[in-house]
Amino acid sequence: MTLLTLQNVTATYGASQALFGVDLEIGEGQSVGFMGRNGMGKTTTVKTICRMLPARGKMQFDGQDLQRLPSHRAARLGIGLVPEGRRCFPDLTVEENLGAAARRGHWDLSNVYTLFPRLKERRRQVAASLSGGEQQMLSIGRALTTNPRLLILDEATEGLAPIVRQEIWTAIATLKHETGMALLVIDKTLKEMRGACDRAVLLERGRTVWAGPMDDLTLELTETYLGV
Repeated sequence: MTLLTLQNVTATYGASQALFGVDLEIGEGQSVGFMGRNGMGKTTTVKTICRMLPARGKMQFDGQDLQRLPSHRAARLGIGLVPEGRRCFPDLTVEENLGAAARRGHWDLSNVYTLFPRLKERRRQVAASLSGGEQQMLSIGRALTTNPRLLILDEATEGLAPIVRQEIWTAIATLKHETGMALLVIDKTLKEMRGACDRAVLLERGRTVWAGPMDDLTLELTETYLGV
């Protein structure tokens, strides 16, 4: 069953057009890698899905028209976001951050702490005192406590130490293989993306230029659309 559908989505920042025709489809429980060079429109697309930026085109989540919804109602449908740059509440403790937008479901404090044991150790610390990697774990955990049907991870491993990056990828693999949650993963690390995603969608200058199984993503495609 299709969970999220975008067809010919366009969007602008004022007078500047950023998206020129994005097509994206995610099925229930499917993990999709959303890829492209910097500045090609990946985060802008995420903002349109989460209703933080007006857009045109067909946008549906579980059969409902996203165009008609404000951001808080889109979130209540089951769209969870781990934004670029983490954006934790710096003056709240780990536990307060996790409870800030929590909804009933599998992802309660206990299960988040099982996924990220380090957060349990830091549960009484304010977010501003955590390392960058711990803040990223907290950002993912906070999104999970909303118990989404689709979790969007926007550059969740960017700027982290290698050992912490591996912890995050291990957590993403756990979400892929042990839950029924759909994932939209934005990242530049092709090796890890191949292990975490069923399908890939490539973006070039605000347009979808290729979509298909991750195993069909060839060296020629990666050099053309992902290479420097």
